[in-house]
Amino acid sequence: MLRTALDLSGRVAVVTGAASGIGRSSAEVLADLGATVVCADINEAGAEATAKAIADAGGVATATAVDTSSAAAVDALVAGAVADHGRLDVMANIAGIMHSSSVIETRDEDLDRVLSINFKGVFYGCRAAARVMVEQGSGSIINMASGAIDAGNPNLLCYSAAKVAVVQLTKTLATEVGPSGVRVNAVAPGWIVTGMTGRHWTAEDGTEDEDRKAAVAAPMKRLSPLRTVGEPTDISYAVAYLASDAAKFMTGQILRPNGGVNMPW
Repeated sequence: MLRTALDLSGRVAVVTGAASGIGRSSAEVLADLGATVVCADINEAGAEATAKAIADAGGVATATAVDTSSAAAVDALVAGAVADHGRLDVMANIAGIMHSSSVIETRDEDLDRVLSINFKGVFYGCRAAARVMVEQGSGSIINMASGAIDAGNPNLLCYSAAKVAVVQLTKTLATEVGPSGVRVNAVAPGWIVTGMTGRHWTAEDGTEDEDRKAAVAAPMKRLSPLRTVGEPTDISYAVAYLASDAAKFMTGQILRPNGGVNMPW
């Protein structure tokens, strides 16, 4: 029964941010469960690499370039997926960027850039997908939030504020489209080993300083009752659950795969 509920055969999923990290892992996991996946990213070569990896593993995927800060580009992404595949069952809005600066030092352009991708990009994805899914009478929209929604984080105001806005967008849209059979949920990851966190130990030439990596990860591990940090698959499995019929009674919810670092009421 559970295996059937998790089966995504015959369904079409769009994943933004699919070139790397959580986005790539989510695209691969959704494809592994049987979905046809549209891998979208501003990094077209990276999106194509993800689609190729899926195809090499026996899955079905295409790749396309998209700038999620552009409403027109996101509308075209969703319209293209429907034109090519006839439907849209899963919209995973994962693309995002990191920015670090104190409130005092944050420039207007920094705030605008983070909000344009981390919030507006998710909004555009939600709006475009919801229009299709409401008419279709089914679908699952999954937004990427962050553990930063649950605590004050020095130097992460732009990022945290955008992710909090994503949470409210998720809850609001869930109430609006639920009567049409569309579910909207979010995932708020804890500290995950990805390219985004890897900026702390990766040199410009792409080489990794393993000692630096261990030093950065150590305090994050101590915060978790499990004494560990997450991998992209820990988040993509949550995305897959929300995409599937196993989560048919889930909407307006925020899943927190974070190793127990935050345990909000």
